[in-house]
Amino acid sequence: MIVPALPKDAEAIANIYNHYVAETIVTFEELPVSIQEMEHRIRKITQSYPWLIALQDEQIVGFAFASPWKSRCAYRYSAESTVYLHPDHTCKGYGSRLYSQLLQELKSQNLHSVLAGISLPNPASIALHEKLGFDKVAHFKEVGFKFEQWIDVGYWELVLNQP
Repeated sequence: MIVPALPKDAEAIANIYNHYVAETIVTFEELPVSIQEMEHRIRKITQSYPWLIALQDEQIVGFAFASPWKSRCAYRYSAESTVYLHPDHTCKGYGSRLYSQLLQELKSQNLHSVLAGISLPNPASIALHEKLGFDKVAHFKEVGFKFEQWIDVGYWELVLNQP
């Protein structure tokens, strides 16, 4: 089941996210996010954009949300999207279902373009985005530094409302 995230979901969401903070290059955050900070992020994002969670047996197994792409007014029809799954629940279709619903909600909000930044290498995330119709539009070399290594970032884009 996929439902909107609420501030009460912050602890489970933080637990999933903090795995990626501590163990991977998927996010460039380097310090764990507190429950209070995650509550704040959920409240702020959900004022304007969807934040969804996937549930299995009433447990949160993943989340996806959108946020502003840039702050300038002309970017108001574009958003950045992201998805994270509990490490025990990858490759089970949750990412595709979460992301598909997120994209439908963004389309219904009349957003035009969705962008996703992917730390590289990340073949699973690339495969998910391309499965859903995203195209690679940029590759930035060595723009992040985490775990004593330089990390490239690629950007994928999906135009939602094509003529």
